[in-house]
Amino acid sequence: MSTSTTTVKYHCEQCAAIVECTKKKLKKEIFLKKRLLSQSLTTELDEMFKGRARCKEMLCFVCFSFLYDSPSIHVTAAISKIPMKHCYDDAQIIIQVTVVNQVSLVSIEAGLNLVEGDILLDERQTRNSIIGDQYRWPKTIPYYMEDDLEINAKGVILKAFEQYRLKTCIDFKPWNGEANYISIFKGGGCFSSVGNRHVGKQRLSIGTNCDRIATIEHEFLHALGFWHEQSRSDRDDYVKIMWDRISEGKEHNFNTYNDTTSSSLGVPYDYGSMMHYSKNAFRNGTEPTIVTKIPAFSDVIGQRMEFSDSDLLKLHRLYNCTQGSTFLDSCDFERENICGMIQGQGDEADWVRITKADGGPNTDYSNMGKCTGSGYFMHFSTGNASIGDTARLESRLLYPKRGYQCLQFFYYNTAHTSDTLKIYVREYDKANPNGKLRFIKTIDGPPEELWQMHHVSLDVKTKFRVVFEGAKLASGSVDGGMSLDDINLSETACPEFIWRVKNFSNVMDTTPTNTPIFSPLFTSKEGYTFQMELYPSGKAGYPNELSAYAHLAVRPDETGQKWPCPWKQMTMMLMDQHPHIQKRMSNQRSVTTDPNMKATGSDLFFWDDPRKVGVEVKDTDGTTYFRGPGAGTAVYLTHLRAKSRDFIKGGDAIFLLTMEDVSHLTVTQPLPSPTGPPGTTNTTAADVCHNVQCLNDGICVVDEGKAACRCDVGDDWWYYGDSCQHRGSTQDKTNLALATSLSVLGVMLVITAISVICVKKKYKKRGNDDVVMSNMNAT
Repeated sequence: MSTSTTTVKYHCEQCAAIVECTKKKLKKEIFLKKRLLSQSLTTELDEMFKGRARCKEMLCFVCFSFLYDSPSIHVTAAISKIPMKHCYDDAQIIIQVTVVNQVSLVSIEAGLNLVEGDILLDERQTRNSIIGDQYRWPKTIPYYMEDDLEINAKGVILKAFEQYRLKTCIDFKPWNGEANYISIFKGGGCFSSVGNRHVGKQRLSIGTNCDRIATIEHEFLHALGFWHEQSRSDRDDYVKIMWDRISEGKEHNFNTYNDTTSSSLGVPYDYGSMMHYSKNAFRNGTEPTIVTKIPAFSDVIGQRMEFSDSDLLKLHRLYNCTQGSTFLDSCDFERENICGMIQGQGDEADWVRITKADGGPNTDYSNMGKCTGSGYFMHFSTGNASIGDTARLESRLLYPKRGYQCLQFFYYNTAHTSDTLKIYVREYDKANPNGKLRFIKTIDGPPEELWQMHHVSLDVKTKFRVVFEGAKLASGSVDGGMSLDDINLSETACPEFIWRVKNFSNVMDTTPTNTPIFSPLFTSKEGYTFQMELYPSGKAGYPNELSAYAHLAVRPDETGQKWPCPWKQMTMMLMDQHPHIQKRMSNQRSVTTDPNMKATGSDLFFWDDPRKVGVEVKDTDGTTYFRGPGAGTAVYLTHLRAKSRDFIKGGDAIFLLTMEDVSHLTVTQPLPSPTGPPGTTNTTAADVCHNVQCLNDGICVVDEGKAACRCDVGDDWWYYGDSCQHRGSTQDKTNLALATSLSVLGVMLVITAISVICVKKKYKKRGNDDVVMSNMNAT
């Protein structure tokens, strides 16, 4: 049995509870959303510390769980096996523990009261979070990124937000004092609460190795109100849980919840959901724990690439989304209305919708000729045009919000080398009610019998159309022309570089294991050169995987860069080539250059000048350059997934590469100003609620800057009062209503009786008066 000393830092709120030793008694500090110490545990601790002076020694469930999967162990047993001392400074706990045997991530997470591996529950929470508007966030969610997050994780979080904006109506904004917000921190793993818990500061952990975009999107789907797909009430109709293959104590992760407490929102069971467990989740050996009843989906479940169509449909239904926040347009020309595009003004020729063109292409790009009766694209035949003729194809009217856009399209060019394709925008404003053309870019490159992908960055701030202008400038008759397909426009930043790997299936099948191929060299806007390294058959020990790494590079005579390279994030995306950008499930990983990172076993900086820490390499053109060490992952994507969907189209794979400066993320996110927006607060719930005690499992929250107790509520009972000290129930309400009704009835009877008496007296008096008058008249 081996021992090792491990130092772990946790913020106070991560601990289930903290017990402080005092002269007279133990003081319980109950933190937001966390477990309350049981009375038996409190008694046991009291006996343990009896007679001690004030000592600042503390115990928490996180520590107890280093050796135990359950946080309910006896404290004395934990103390006897783990010598520990906690130093507490009101800001964080530093836990130094001598650990016997190896500590697993699951063990640490067990102390955080996690269920289903990554869901954080408080004791009051049941599995009905997806049902009830009270658990919904506003469509724009405030967030705060805590300083302990890794810089790479911060950059990937922002990329995940962009995917939410592109594909849903959900947006994110830096916290500016709103009463409820999501605070993202580096905890012991990846986990989140489900739904809006209305607790002020709601924490979501993106720990070590959680900095993958799909993992972050997954955790935020929990926060938005979603449970795991295999938790559905109809789960057993689609998969079989192999209970005997599940690790002991992990069976609860495979619970299902009936449809009165968790809703599937009318969406069929989705094997491809990013919220589904993989087939090997929590297994105790080598056999799968989840067996799909349709065998073809066995290796589909558990994908962590992107939102599935069903994930998006459920999110749209839950939040009443109609369109992505940053999505503008997409067109594959399969419909006759060509997505509302029009033939432009003042041209001499037209773009036509066809399925095959003389001189090429023979198919569209969307379907590659696979579907009968479809496969359309737009074509301008330069062979039938006269010199000087132009053909303009204009998009429908578009209304930007952000002021920057990315135009993406596929272009097949069989025209003459002198013929041109230009991109314009037609902008509309008060001075130009009919629109004014503004030139953006000429699409360069010689004719090639290949659908090629292009990106064009736009900067439009007013109503506009995108204009494709083809022009015949060469003399003579040449069969062919210009063809367009799969146009997408969004208010996002364009990828910087494209690496197309031809015949990719064959490359994967024939490249030996542990043999890399390299992309061309790409140079960023700031002058740094980088390169992607890809192992098509995986690194040694990782068969049937794609392994991917990013390297810095430099040519012998290059100057002007700062070394070690500071905080540049390199992203490597294998693009799902689906025609519609919102339906793509691309796979990506990011690596960030930390200038302080040392090379393993060396005093050299990992991201230093490649001429100093790298190797000299001969390029394909015979020139030399220096390639630095690489960072990335050996498990970028399995071969099975790489051959699914549209990762490979026309035989080719497309990698989109970027290098972005993320140095601004090293700075602490600003806190809200004291004069925040009305009805909000810039004080966290933990600060304001520190000395507030809510009884009967109530939770303290911040309401307009003041502490307020949110009381526990059941199906037919509830607590109320400033400290949740009073209890009410439907029976009490019924009794009260009955008593009130009886009281009202009694009052009404009294009033009625008095009224009857008064009327009788009145008519009796009137009768006497009439008698007197008659007698008088008689005389």
